[in-house]
Amino acid sequence: MTNHPHASSDAANALAALAAAPAAELEHILSEVCSSPAWAAAVAAARPWSDRQALLAANRAAMAGLTVADLNDAMAGHARIGKPKAGDATSEREQAGIQGVDTALLDELHEANAAYEAKFGHVFLICATGRTAATMLAALRERFPHDAATEAEIVRGELRKINDIRLGRLLGDTA
Repeated sequence: MTNHPHASSDAANALAALAAAPAAELEHILSEVCSSPAWAAAVAAARPWSDRQALLAANRAAMAGLTVADLNDAMAGHARIGKPKAGDATSEREQAGIQGVDTALLDELHEANAAYEAKFGHVFLICATGRTAATMLAALRERFPHDAATEAEIVRGELRKINDIRLGRLLGDTA
């Protein structure tokens, strides 16, 4: 959030506008945050949100209720780590830590991604905001030995963090 003197009222206004959005518009906005229709429906059903914390609590509750199929829907909206979606400002911002990285490290990241995807059947998902390519590669290697159930719960937590950041941006956060 900015240090602007009206930042709190701006966030409150953004929250009120979001809560008052027509159902179809809200569904579209929330689908930009997370591509799981079940998540978007659960968050929308929790409105009106009394404050930022209530919106983030709706995210936590929605994430906790997602099935494996719903998690797959949510992951489908994310680019591979090391390959942000070209022209997608959100993807590029979230994966800023890979910009300017040497080719050898990117190659290692791509190889590790391929092995992870072959094992788990989905992209490696991590809240990449503020992480370097090297730390993402280390996390990928650390998580690779997990079983599918353990990894699904870690993915759920990472998606929640990503959604928290994206919801914050809807409320005017610039970080």
